[in-house]
Amino acid sequence: MNVLIVDDEALIRRSLKRVFELKGHSVSEAENGVLGLKKWMEEKPDIVILDVLMPGLTGPQVLSEIGLKRKARVILVSAYTGEYDLKKAREMGADIFVPKPFENIFEIVKTAEGLLQKS
Repeated sequence: MNVLIVDDEALIRRSLKRVFELKGHSVSEAENGVLGLKKWMEEKPDIVILDVLMPGLTGPQVLSEIGLKRKARVILVSAYTGEYDLKKAREMGADIFVPKPFENIFEIVKTAEGLLQKS
């Protein structure tokens, strides 16, 4: 599975990259929405883990820009859980919403793998 992690927090990116690579997945990263959109279009990932609030373009703006061109499944993540829930995440084009901080970071890998099995 090819995973793209788009998050402005370096610690989050490194942690997610580490757990996905431990499970044998290929991972690329972007530290903001602009770079994330560029990598998404170039690399055609299977899964995109997308932060909601970032400099440049926010997660919802990235989803809007990628539009129907996307084939990847999307896990939207944010520390601002009061504003986002699964219904709102789906309205924006995400498959699932996961609040930060993560209770169990390995669960995100299982969630991602499950999303691809449903495809």
